[in-house]
Amino acid sequence: MSSVTVEQAIKSVELCQSLSDLHQDIVLFRFDDLKGEIYILAGQDLEIVIYDSGLWEFLPNEAQF
Repeated sequence: MSSVTVEQAIKSVELCQSLSDLHQDIVLFRFDDLKGEIYILAGQDLEIVIYDSGLWEFLPNEAQF
């Protein structure tokens, strides 16, 4: 089990604030203690992962229509 790093905590607040500024609902905010990653699901199709280093990326949207 791992815990949230300082870098992750700061980056998650920054990203959530940016999403809020863009009027995006934050649907899910989850810390995966097995991988040590934070997942954010926002709006209808934005998926973000924040790694323990504080680096982050959008996850590919794999929805099929």
